[in-house]
Amino acid sequence: MNEIAIGVSVEHDNFGRGKVVDVTDLFWTIDFGKRGTMDISKRQHELLRVITEEEQQTAMANTFTMHDLEYTLRGLLENWGDSQSEFVELGNRWEGGKLILQPADNSLKPKEIPIETFFHKIVMLRDRLRTMEQKINAHSKLTDSEKVEMQQYITKIYGSLTTFNVLFKSSLDQFVGDKGTKE
Repeated sequence: MNEIAIGVSVEHDNFGRGKVVDVTDLFWTIDFGKRGTMDISKRQHELLRVITEEEQQTAMANTFTMHDLEYTLRGLLENWGDSQSEFVELGNRWEGGKLILQPADNSLKPKEIPIETFFHKIVMLRDRLRTMEQKINAHSKLTDSEKVEMQQYITKIYGSLTTFNVLFKSSLDQFVGDKGTKE
C-alpha cells in the first residue's frame, strides 16, 4: 500500500474520496475536495483504498454533479496553477538586476539573488493570497463575520507587501492594502 503515488484517487474510511497531491516518507497529502487537504499517515494505510480507473469512470458516468465539477476544477488549478498563472511583467529598470542582502557584519559574505527569482516569488505569494481569499469566501463552515475578519487580515498582508510594488511594470498587478481593492 505504500506505493500510492501523486495523482492516484483514493477513498478514506472517514473522509471519503480524494486525490493524492503529495507523498513524503511518512505521509500522503490528500485533497478531499470541500473537506480540504489532509496529511494521512502511512501507518494508517488500512483506512485507504485505491479507487480503480474503472470505478472512477463508472462514478463519473453515473453521478457527475456540481461538486464533482468543482473538485475537478480545483484539482486542475492546484496541480497546474503555478505553471498556468497569469504573466506578470517585471519593471524594465529591474530586468537583469540582483537583490543583495548585506549582513551588518562586514566579515560575512552578502547573499545575491537574481531580481527575477525574487520577483517570481513575490508574484507566487500574491497568487496564493488570492487563492486563500477565494477559499475563505467559499468556505461553507465559516460565518460571514469570520470571513470578514480573515479578509481584513489578508488586506493587511497586501498592505505590508506594497513596498514591493516598485518591482511591477503595471500598476494593475500591484498590491493594494486598506486604501483600495483588487479584483
